[in-house]
Amino acid sequence: MISDGSRRRALMAYVGVVPGEDSSGEQHRRGRITKAGNALVRRLLVEAAWHYRHRPATSRALARRRQGQPSRVIAIADKAQQRLCGRFRRLAAMNKPAPKIVVAVARELVGFLWAALQPAPAAVG
Repeated sequence: MISDGSRRRALMAYVGVVPGEDSSGEQHRRGRITKAGNALVRRLLVEAAWHYRHRPATSRALARRRQGQPSRVIAIADKAQQRLCGRFRRLAAMNKPAPKIVVAVARELVGFLWAALQPAPAAVG
């Protein structure tokens, strides 16, 4: 059986936001992202990732869009907003180039999207 983690990594690979690798023996070199898969989805993720440079907040418009949405999905979205903004700021504080930061945030965003699209766990009892 394939684990959820490997499926999530396969989705990231499909979108093309995983680093390429040039390894030989015990030497491992990771390079630029592979850019394999769906370029449109990758572009949308990167564009969305740019918005995490701003502080996390829930505007009136966002609050209206959230009405009627499952609380599990809203909780995942709030966690993503906090974590991805924090990651953007930490990497920026380390003087990483902005495009590299954005791709790192986009990759992590794919993981949150994966979590939000998973079926809700069945209620016990």
